[in-house]
Amino acid sequence: MKRFFETLRNIWAIEELRQRILLTLGLVLIYRLGSYVVLPGVNPDALAAGNANSGGLVGLINMFAGGAFSRASVFGLGIMPYITASIIVQLLGMAVPYFQKMQREGESGRKKINQITRLLTIGVTAVQAPGYLVSQVLSKQGAVLDNNTFWWAQSILILVTGTMFVMWLGERITDKGLGNGISLIIMIGIIARLPFAFTAEIQSRLSGNGGLIIFLIELVVLLLVIVGCILLVQGTRRIPVQFAKKIVGNKQYGGVRQYIPLKVNAAGVMPIIFAQAIMFIPAAIVGFGGNNGGIFSERYGFWYNLIFAVLIIAFTYFYTAIMVNPNQLADEMKRNGGFIPGVKPGKKTAEFIDLVMSRITLPGSIFLALVAVMPAFARLIGINSDFADFFGGTSLLILVGVVLDTLQQIETYLLNRHYDGLMKSGRIKGRSQNAMMVQQG
Repeated sequence: MKRFFETLRNIWAIEELRQRILLTLGLVLIYRLGSYVVLPGVNPDALAAGNANSGGLVGLINMFAGGAFSRASVFGLGIMPYITASIIVQLLGMAVPYFQKMQREGESGRKKINQITRLLTIGVTAVQAPGYLVSQVLSKQGAVLDNNTFWWAQSILILVTGTMFVMWLGERITDKGLGNGISLIIMIGIIARLPFAFTAEIQSRLSGNGGLIIFLIELVVLLLVIVGCILLVQGTRRIPVQFAKKIVGNKQYGGVRQYIPLKVNAAGVMPIIFAQAIMFIPAAIVGFGGNNGGIFSERYGFWYNLIFAVLIIAFTYFYTAIMVNPNQLADEMKRNGGFIPGVKPGKKTAEFIDLVMSRITLPGSIFLALVAVMPAFARLIGINSDFADFFGGTSLLILVGVVLDTLQQIETYLLNRHYDGLMKSGRIKGRSQNAMMVQQG
């Protein structure tokens, strides 16, 4: 406990880190307060009564939005339209030469792509907003006082503005706060639902549905799943790289061995977010017509989870191909006098890295898909639907990944200021992108 308080004092003593933490907390507070601001002309009591038994896909979306979705908040659509827009832009980057050119332009190209993504987010939100109002607001008896043309126009405008504001909050957290702004906002929404889910589950067990022993077993299983998620996030395959010796003046450079840390799950949690966003689209389209969405609304059903798992595996390969460029890694090694022992520099090195990535991505993608569908298995053994979402799936992976990233950021600041890290031995490894150490000593 003494070490814990000493670490807190060290964190508070670093001015830049203190300012970033306070800014992040302030922006998160604004987001949480905004999630309770209901759209004008909506009766919150009637809406709450209509959503009393909501679950399934609606419950999952509501969890991502921190409850704003079911409350018809100004942040009701949350950050999901931005995720959908990002998917579209990245797909265009794989197929359209104009976007491929921007991706190669460095910082200036990244700014253009970000601007296009923002504009596309407006369009996606404008398309999703009417379907949301029909399926989640107007379908509840007495929820809307007067659904005239003005109410429709203002509600769509407010939802679009709310999504853009949430996106801006995420970007501010990324630039000026602790980083990973979009993921952090999703994580906050998930954490906001955890106390309610935990309370509902323990009440269910103590009321005669299994008892305290079953609940303790659930907690043990949950702990094991969390450990598995941490191993998935941090697992790496290290490829040795030997640097040639160089003598400059009286100093010798190089002649040391470094490693390329290729992650088993280089794509992180993004494949699940992408797959989830794709699964939302048919449900939203069908919901716009007043139907229940078929298999795409049965979140714990067999076909839903099968399609979900296949999409995750496909998106894992897709996103890994974007994140890890074997040709670029091979060129960097060759430029810095490095080589993989037993492999020729250049094209052969790129092929070797690509082969290794293909081999480690397959088990990583399968395990990622397995974790994503774990809530369905939790439901089969009678766990409450809200609490089952924390036994795997997007929620748990986002929680584990974002927490590790945030702790890694804080520990980096501590070590750079010559303070002790957050652990007695070793260092925290987050979901940082693969990078090759090219410094030679």
